[in-house]
Amino acid sequence: MAEKVIMLGNEAIARGAYEAGVKVSSAYPGTPSTEISEYLVQYRDDVYEEWAPNEKVATEVAVGASIAGVRSMACMKHVGLNVAADPLYSVSYMGVNGGLVLVVADDPGLYSSQNEQDTRMVARAAQIPVIEPSDSAEAKDFFKAAFELSEKFDRPFIFRTTTRLAHSQGLVELCERENVEDKEYVKNVQKNVMMPGNAKQRHIEIERLNKELAETANTLPINKVEMNDTKIGVITSGIPYQYVKEALPEASVLKLGMVNPLPRKLIEDFAEKVDTLYIVEELDPVIETQVKSWGIQAIGKEIFTVQGEYSANMLRKAILKQELELKEAAKAPGRPPILCPGCPHRSVFFVLNRLKMHAAGDIGCYTLGAVAPLSVIDTTMCMGSSISTLHGMEKAKGKEYIKNWVAVIGDSTFMHTGVNSLMNMVYNKATGTVIIMDNSTTGMTGHQDHSATGKTLQGDPTYAIDIPELCHAVGVKHVNVVNAFDIELLQKTIKEEVARDEVSVIITKTPCVLLDKRKKPLYLAHEDQCKKCGLCMKPGCPAMTKNADGSVHIDDTMCTGCGLCEKLCKFNVIELVKEGE
Repeated sequence: MAEKVIMLGNEAIARGAYEAGVKVSSAYPGTPSTEISEYLVQYRDDVYEEWAPNEKVATEVAVGASIAGVRSMACMKHVGLNVAADPLYSVSYMGVNGGLVLVVADDPGLYSSQNEQDTRMVARAAQIPVIEPSDSAEAKDFFKAAFELSEKFDRPFIFRTTTRLAHSQGLVELCERENVEDKEYVKNVQKNVMMPGNAKQRHIEIERLNKELAETANTLPINKVEMNDTKIGVITSGIPYQYVKEALPEASVLKLGMVNPLPRKLIEDFAEKVDTLYIVEELDPVIETQVKSWGIQAIGKEIFTVQGEYSANMLRKAILKQELELKEAAKAPGRPPILCPGCPHRSVFFVLNRLKMHAAGDIGCYTLGAVAPLSVIDTTMCMGSSISTLHGMEKAKGKEYIKNWVAVIGDSTFMHTGVNSLMNMVYNKATGTVIIMDNSTTGMTGHQDHSATGKTLQGDPTYAIDIPELCHAVGVKHVNVVNAFDIELLQKTIKEEVARDEVSVIITKTPCVLLDKRKKPLYLAHEDQCKKCGLCMKPGCPAMTKNADGSVHIDDTMCTGCGLCEKLCKFNVIELVKEGE
């Protein structure tokens, strides 16, 4: 009997890739997709895995491997698909040689994202087929099916998952790895070179293939009808299927594993057999809009929200009109996200706050610099946008306007899309100051390596791109490297650089406190000597609290020994009481 184990959805996808015979995987970390690549590393003898600098590159790597004739994949979160859109739309026309699957993780509920976009909408625009599982077992099995369909229909596929699926557990049956023969590479300019004349013909071809795939979808086993009581029928897919089965156990259900293209005949036949048809899908009415366009009567977003995650109770209320007697939620104290004790970003933001500076922000842990008590970041849009945003402000209002502004960006995000923006500043004669907050990791997604850390996804040593030299290479004359906790030097450097009439870069080269596993130094506040001035509290370190009398207390279980508080205390009340290892 085959072994069955409990797996998270992301772990199951990685297992599916292994069993499907995937040979190449490229990704950029982004919650909730990050762990797929980290789980894949255990299969490194059979699968090559890498971190790419961004999702566009990751997709192009996977496309290249597919053209060469092996099964390949790229992983990203939903906003990462925006970065990959350029190759996405073109590889849709090109098709595949070896199977090609892009794993895209949506985030209904905005647990860790700047928007709530629906990948199915992007896929429809790009004419890319989409498969969506509803649990860990399906995540593994459907992933293998995606490669089979990709090769059969010469189509790249998107494998859509969500935060709930990625981080939920289920029982998965382990199978052997498929021995998939590499496809022969045959030069085919008409198929693989997307110049206008070729693209016109390929567009005709993919329309034909998509029609064939849509017809086949009517009999695919991943699209499944569960006939029960015909008073209520539900069309659904993915995680919402679990809510439907819990809330409406007697209802008939058409569970779609492929959500683009839709199986029209299967849907029409199912709709005819039920009295009232509901379409239950999180986020946008993708299925609903298509189904209604075919003249099928259905109830969807009239009673369901287009925002956030669904639940069984939500369906009970909306469909069954049940008045639920639910206990009031526990009054847990509000706990807004905060920077970790000892985070070097806190020191940078403290100095910027002291200087009354504004910051154009970016995507990373440092986005928390927008909230109290630091309250420095004024804008955050997308990866790499901070530098371009600052540049746009200068071109709109002039160089004097941005003398109290900087752009802040992390090292991983700088390598992702910040380099291009910095080149643009230099090329177009800007004068702004960029602070690269180099904590030597991709911190927000769980400390993944990148092209400037000196380690690959497998942990092997590699060349580490020198960020200061890279800045010099693109034409920045003034590049300063400063320890984030040297607050006096940092303050002096910021004041000097923002006053320049040239582009300048300040790199706060201070590793994330969580990277160092050694025992940290420990500071103690002599509470009986505290002058209660509150200066050491201004950076908002969670290891520091005020006693009832206003004196300061340092929690020795949280203190990481960064020393910021000691530097701020003018009365020598805070003392280093234990050296680190």
